Amino acid sequence: MEPGFERARRLLAAHFGPTRLVPAPSLDDPDRTVYLKLESELPTGSFKVRGALYSLSVNLERRALGEVVAASTGNHGAAVAYAARLLGVRATIFVPERPNPVKAARILELGARLVEGGKDLTEAIDRAAAYADERDAFLLHDASDPDIPSGTGTIALETLEQLPSTDVIYAPVGDTALIRGLAAAAKSHRPGIRIVGVQATRAPAYTMSWREGTVVVTHVADTIADGLAVRRPLPENVAAIRTLVDDMRLVTDEELRSAVGFLFAREQIVAEPAAAAPAAALLREPPGRVTGTIVLVVTGSNIAPDLRPS
Repeated sequence: MEPGFERARRLLAAHFGPTRLVPAPSLDDPDRTVYLKLESELPTGSFKVRGALYSLSVNLERRALGEVVAASTGNHGAAVAYAARLLGVRATIFVPERPNPVKAARILELGARLVEGGKDLTEAIDRAAAYADERDAFLLHDASDPDIPSGTGTIALETLEQLPSTDVIYAPVGDTALIRGLAAAAKSHRPGIRIVGVQATRAPAYTMSWREGTVVVTHVADTIADGLAVRRPLPENVAAIRTLVDDMRLVTDEELRSAVGFLFAREQIVAEPAAAAPAAALLREPPGRVTGTIVLVVTGSNIAPDLRPS
């Protein structure tokens, strides 16, 4: 077992327990049984707290940190704000213009300074990097931080303990920190497990890069799934997912919206669009294509008011 994953699990266990893994009978068919891994029940309502809390903790062990800086469409920012408050560090979070109001409010409630600017996440990242360089602050960049995947990998460890028969895990793909950690941990424990990543058709940069075997930058990432809105892949992350991820799927915004409603109506689960991406992908799979025991990672519940199902 990868030592980093086990260390992360021990550290995170001091703050919260394993998330629930629940059956999703509405998604079953004769060839498959489906479960939902409810990362939406973690503090801040998102899986992101696993990576942020672990990374900030181990970096504080390495050196003194006066301020942590992050760029985010919301969930990573809230996770960094949560970790910073817990560990006694100032936090400044950069978000694009017109952020998800639920996520922005959560960041502020957690005591971080919120800076809006830039048309999308890529521009917010550039602004955060420049600020961190000027202030000599710690930039906790979700896409490139080497410690975050150890935190996200704990999702796989929990899943395989809760359901050792898991054959396939579907996970949304934004900056790849989730799927890189999850896939590495899952395959170190069960090499034959299949990992499927899901992106939005309107933010397909990593899927295109995975298919082409090289970095493909898109000009826009305009999707209702703000957690998937990445347009500038990192070369090392493309190389990693080509090794670790067995398949990639694309779903439309209409399919994401429908999956949000489906999970709410049929399974009583509130999922933001990015978190509903695995369900959207599974719902469009042809009969018999995906069989066995399937786990869908429900990554967050911080849904914007205009997208909330009624």
